[in-house]
Amino acid sequence: MTDKTLSAAAAFNRRILLKSAAAAGVAAVAAPYVARRALASSGEVRVFAWSSHFPAELLKKFEADTGIKVALTEYGTNDELLNQLKAANGEGFDVIMPTVDRVSNYVELNLVAAIDEKKLKVDNMLSGPAAGTAGKAGVGTGARYMSPADWGTEAILFDKKKAPISYGFSLGDLWKDEYKGKVSVRGHSALAGIGRYLDAQGKLPHPFLDGFADEAKMKAIWDEILKFAVAHKASIGQFWSNGNEATAAYAVNGCIIGQNWDETAAALIKDGKDVGYLAPSEGAFAWLEGFCLTSKAKNVDQAYAWMNWFLEPKNSADYVAPLAFNPVAKGADKFLPESASKFFAEAYPKDALDKLWWWPAQAAWYVAKRNEYQDRYLAA
Repeated sequence: MTDKTLSAAAAFNRRILLKSAAAAGVAAVAAPYVARRALASSGEVRVFAWSSHFPAELLKKFEADTGIKVALTEYGTNDELLNQLKAANGEGFDVIMPTVDRVSNYVELNLVAAIDEKKLKVDNMLSGPAAGTAGKAGVGTGARYMSPADWGTEAILFDKKKAPISYGFSLGDLWKDEYKGKVSVRGHSALAGIGRYLDAQGKLPHPFLDGFADEAKMKAIWDEILKFAVAHKASIGQFWSNGNEATAAYAVNGCIIGQNWDETAAALIKDGKDVGYLAPSEGAFAWLEGFCLTSKAKNVDQAYAWMNWFLEPKNSADYVAPLAFNPVAKGADKFLPESASKFFAEAYPKDALDKLWWWPAQAAWYVAKRNEYQDRYLAA
C-alpha cells in the first residue's frame, strides 16, 4: 500500500463529511515535538485501550525507545470505555483510545483535554480524514482532541468453502435463507448495516444519515430497521460484542459468514482458518481509532511521547500489520509485510475504496437511542 492508496482510502463523500463536521476539521501544521523530559526519564504512561491491540513485544519496543513504562488496561467496546471513565470521573488514565465518531461524547463530559499541536508530530500524519483531519473532534471548538493511530473497517467475513462470495455481495445478502442460523453480527452495527441496505433500496422513511442529526427521524428510520432485523433474526448464529466473541463465532460456534471487523478476519487467518474478508457493495463501514489525552492526566509529557511514537513510520507499520489495520503515518507503507498488502487488495477490489462509509459523529442522545434499539433486537 502506498501513501497515495491510503490517502485515496481516506476520501469519503462530501455528504458524510458534512454530517460529521463536529468530528472533523483541518489539521494545523506544527513543528514536530519530542517530550524531552519524558524521554530522558523513566516515568510511566497509563493507557486505557482496545484489547489485543498492543502485544508485549510492541510495548517493550516503546519502553526501550523512550524509557517510559506502560501501564496498560484493556477494554472491548466503546461503551465499556465511556462507562468506566465516567464512573471514575475521568481519573486513573493518561491516554484513552476511542473511535473518532465517539470523541464528542468525552468532550461534552469534560473527560478529555485539547491536544497541544505544538507537542504533536502533525507533519508525520497522512493527509485526509483517515488521519490528520479527522482528529479534530472539538464539537465546534476547532481544537484537536485526538491523535490518530489507525483506521480500518467492518465488512463481510466469510468461510471460503462454506460461504464463497464475490465483490458485489450486499449487506442485505447476509439475510438470505442459505445462511440461516450461521450469521455472526454485532447488534448495533448489524442494525446500521440493515439501515444502509434498506436505504439503498429506497425502503426507509428518511435517508439513513438523517437519523444521526434528528431524533424524530432516527426513531422513524430505526423502527423500520428493527422490523426487518427481528423478522430475520433466525439467521443469527451468534451475536458478538468484542474481538474474542467474534473469533469464537467462526472458530467454535459454526458461523460461516457475518459482518465483522478486519482484525477478526486477520486473527482467524493467522490461526489457519480459510476465511476471506470483503467490502460489501454498499461500502465497508470505516472507522478511525486514536489517542486522547484525559482531562485528569498526571503524566502529560509521557502521554505525548506515546502519541508521537505511534506517528513514526516504522512504529506505525509494526503496530497495524498484525491487526490488518491501516497506518496513519507517512511512509509506513514501506514497512508493511507483503501479507498486509495482499489482505488489503483482496478486501477492497475495484471501486471499494471509493465507497468506504465513514461512521458519522454520534451524539450522546443518538448512542443512547441506538443502544435501546439494540437491546430490543437482542431480546426479541
